[in-house]
Amino acid sequence: MSDLIGYARVSTEEQTLDLQIDALTEAGCSKIYTDKISGSRSDRPELVKALDYVRAGDTLAVWRLDRLGRSVRHLIEVVNDFEERGIGFKSLQETIDTTTSTGKLTFHVFAALAQFERDLIAERTKAGLEAARRRGRVGGRRTVMSPDKLRVIRDLYEDPKSKMTVQEIADTVGVSRATVYRHLEPASLITKG
Repeated sequence: MSDLIGYARVSTEEQTLDLQIDALTEAGCSKIYTDKISGSRSDRPELVKALDYVRAGDTLAVWRLDRLGRSVRHLIEVVNDFEERGIGFKSLQETIDTTTSTGKLTFHVFAALAQFERDLIAERTKAGLEAARRRGRVGGRRTVMSPDKLRVIRDLYEDPKSKMTVQEIADTVGVSRATVYRHLEPASLITKG
């Protein structure tokens, strides 16, 4: 005999699960697992229990798609895992039911659209970076090293009377030790601690 198992989640302790639990109960869920934890977290203990509990022939139901997956990719992975294990998936708000042909199609269309959106974002980002490079702009973090700081670093480092370590030079100029090393010429790097 197959069961309809529910999973409900809210992000904080202050939020209530009542709406989701009522909808899942009305849909016919025989058992409902609940978490009060952010959806972006992977350690959702009740979801783990629900995923361990469902068996081939069962269906896991959620009130809305975003209650289950941390991301679209995670949601697709979970539903694909269900399909391999012979478990159905239902989302009440989006009226998706993968135990039907139409539900499978709808879910895969949502997944394809999400992938399409990710690809478009990646393409736009790449095009924007290429356009910026053509204009002479380079992405990334701005350097903390100025010509004045570099001059001070070289003077302190190369001064034979200076007993300062690289860390002390870095602290004096206000940069990291790695930044000092990165801006000194390899030939000038003698063993100065």
